[in-house]
This record gives sequence, structure tokens and C-alpha cells, in this order.
Amino acid sequence: MSTRPPVSDWATDWDHLDPRWVEDPYPIWDDLRQTCPIAHTNRFGGAYLPTRYQDIRAIAYDTQHFSSRKVAVRDVHPPNDRGAPPITSDPPRHRLARLVLLPPFTPAAVETLRPGAQAICNALIDAFIDTGGCDAAAEYAQHIPLKVMAHLLGVPESDGDRFRAWINATLQEGATDQPALMRALEEMTEYFRAPMLERRKNPGTDLISYLVQQKYPDGRLLTDNHVLGSVRLLLVAGVDTTWSALGAFIWHLAKTPEDRRRLVAEPDLIPTAIEELLRAYAPVTMAREVVAETEINGCPIKPGQMVLLSFPAANRDPAIFPDAERVILDRRENRHVAFGLGIHRCIGSNLARMELAVALEELLRRVPEFGLAGPVTWSKGTVRGPRRLPIRFG
Repeated sequence: MSTRPPVSDWATDWDHLDPRWVEDPYPIWDDLRQTCPIAHTNRFGGAYLPTRYQDIRAIAYDTQHFSSRKVAVRDVHPPNDRGAPPITSDPPRHRLARLVLLPPFTPAAVETLRPGAQAICNALIDAFIDTGGCDAAAEYAQHIPLKVMAHLLGVPESDGDRFRAWINATLQEGATDQPALMRALEEMTEYFRAPMLERRKNPGTDLISYLVQQKYPDGRLLTDNHVLGSVRLLLVAGVDTTWSALGAFIWHLAKTPEDRRRLVAEPDLIPTAIEELLRAYAPVTMAREVVAETEINGCPIKPGQMVLLSFPAANRDPAIFPDAERVILDRRENRHVAFGLGIHRCIGSNLARMELAVALEELLRRVPEFGLAGPVTWSKGTVRGPRRLPIRFG
């Protein structure tokens, strides 16, 4: 049971870990956008919360006043040597760390993974299709990006339970439990250290092998900390974000039968629908540390505090998206920011889109009729998505 004091005023005392935010943050953001577009809290050592698209965009592109050394709003932050480049890097170091990771995630590289993703989805569906229902989060969504990423990294899929525990500790428990966070970071680091050292001697074709062969501009190979930090990033940020988005998409389709039936009848609409579902249910909220005093939309921003960059709130701004609260599957003009903005825009967006498309295509093809079968439990912290999603078929 949480011992956190409840929020007294969302404009002056917000807390993204409050149960009301976890359950349904959209009304909170809508109200703040109209009454206090940049909220503040004294929790977390002081933090700002912009809720308008243009303000969030301005901060995301401003690397002079806002640093990525800390990318989550939490009570206690992990030490710097447990960072995850490039997401925790600032210019000029950021550029190299990002460029190194781009080649494995090009559209062409990702397309080679599609048959494997289809096989993963169908094997998962095989396991529950005759049971009349399933937990679509725990039995389907959570496994797909995890298995794909294990294949990319060249580590056993059979260690999936361990990976899920680390992801949960990093993004869920770790939001308030510093020892749990540090244990997960240490265990991940030690787990990947052995294959990293082995790949340095005998490189293969996996992502760890690729990373250990990359060099800095001065000709030095990437350090162990750099490689391990990037691998931690790929495992945590590259998995939970996608499974959370997929779970939210399935939740929407389970409670909105007209949208589900339209996609069953018009499967060619799925890529466009995915962009709209990403806008409406963007899973990722990032953060920046204020390193120099500035002003955003008339609001003074003080150094030493944090800013919560709610890309999901930006995606619901009616000044940018007409009928922002509605899911319009064939929305054509859709400049959503589910994958972020600025220099830290998600490297794995091509992979995520492929996984989401394949997962929906295969589920809707084989289970065209389904609905909610019980209460849904949502995650808290940096990434939002269903953790329990019971559905029944037919």
C-alpha cells in the first residue's frame, strides 16, 4: 500500500505516482492545460509539468537549459555511471552515442525481423486461443517485444521472466524504491557483462557484437560502461514502451467494438490506425533536469529542478489535434509525438511500429471478436500501459 500523501492541488502539488493519475491522467492534463499549463510541485525536489504541445516541444529541443543526465522524475536518482547512452547523454557526446545505434534500426533492417515477429505472435496465440480468453498484457503484449529484443541482443528468450522483473523494478518499483532500482541495474549490468566480454573476443551478428566493435572518433572502442548502458537502454526502453502501447491498443479495441470490427474488415487501415492509437495512448513520459534559469510561456523555470515531459499530454492538446479526446482511426494529419521530440526522438520507432502492426494484425486475424473480462491494472511511472488486461473471446 502506498504511503505517499494524496495530491491536494494538481497545479501546485502534482504527483504522477498518485493513484488517480495512474488510473486516468487525461482529465488532469485537460484541466491543467486550460487553468495552469505549466504546473509545479515541491515533491521530487521540485518539478515542473507542462501540458501544452508547444511548451513541451520547446523544452525538448532546448539542450542549453535542459539536460538529459536525469530522464525520470523520481525521489532518488541512480548514479551517473548507470546511465543509458544516448538517452542520458547531452551534446556533444549524445551525437556519437545515437549515431552508433541508428544502423540496426533502419526500416530495411527492421523488415528482416517481421517473419520472426509473426511467428512469435502466432505461437503466443496458439497457447490461449482455445481457452476462451486470456490476460492480453501478461500472456501476449509483454512477450512480443521481449522475445524480439532477446533475439537481437543474442541472449536466451528463456530468460524472459528475469528481463521482465528487471524492467518492472527499473520503471515501476524503482520510481519509489531506490534499493530495488539499484539491484535491477546491477543485475542487468552483471548479466550482460559476460556476453559483452565474450563478444569482444568472438563477435557474432547480434547487437552486443555490433556495439563492442564500434569506436569513438579518436579510434578507441566503446568503453564497457557505454556498451552496457546502451544494452540496458535497449532492453528496458525498447521493450516496456512497446508492450505498454500494445496493451493500451488492445484495451481500446476491447472496449470499442466498432473500432475493432472496422480494423478486422479493413486490415489495410492498421498502419494509419496505429499512428492514431500512438497519439491517443502514447506510453512514454520522459524528463529533463533544469541546468540554467529560463522561461517557458511566461513561467520562470529554476535550475536544479526537474521537468516532466509528458508526450502523452502533448498528444491530447486540442490546439494541435482537432477532437483530441477522440480516437479517429483514419486521422490523416497526425503530428503525434509518441516517440518523443528533438535529439532524443526514439531510435527504435521503426521496430516498435513493425511489432505493433504485426501483433494487431495477427490477433485480429485469429481472434476477431473480444471484449474486456475484468478490471484492468495500469502501470505507474515513466511508462504507462496495462499490466493486467483480462479479455474474453467471442
